Amino acid sequence: MTTRPSVLFVCVHNAGRSQMAAGWLQALAGDAVEVRSAGSAPAASVNPAAVEAMAEVGIDLTSAEPKVLTPEAVQSSDVVVTMGCGDACPIFPGKRYEDWQLSDPAGLGVEAVRPIRDEIRGRVEALLTDLGVRPAT
Repeated sequence: MTTRPSVLFVCVHNAGRSQMAAGWLQALAGDAVEVRSAGSAPAASVNPAAVEAMAEVGIDLTSAEPKVLTPEAVQSSDVVVTMGCGDACPIFPGKRYEDWQLSDPAGLGVEAVRPIRDEIRGRVEALLTDLGVRPAT
């Protein structure tokens, strides 16, 4: 791994789970980790309930946009965290892959998204510890 690890979060629509995970990692790691997110079938916009849930903890996702998953994004990442994208994520030798089984926040209200947001935070904190990166906050 490089001195500054890069992490790619992938879910189907890149509108909920992966955006929240990227937001948490950026907030907790600062510039110590390169953060990416993408989707195998990106939505037109980020889930408003995810944006609201993250705003409640001081993380602004209003400018986040779903992005299409590319082989280049996977190839240039040290760690690839998938969240329900199945076999759509290309596999490259030498990459570290994790699959986080998380509920899909699509179509849910903010009350139902909060526990998903909080679970993602815990997983991101564990990932940072595993990468040897101290949280910035």
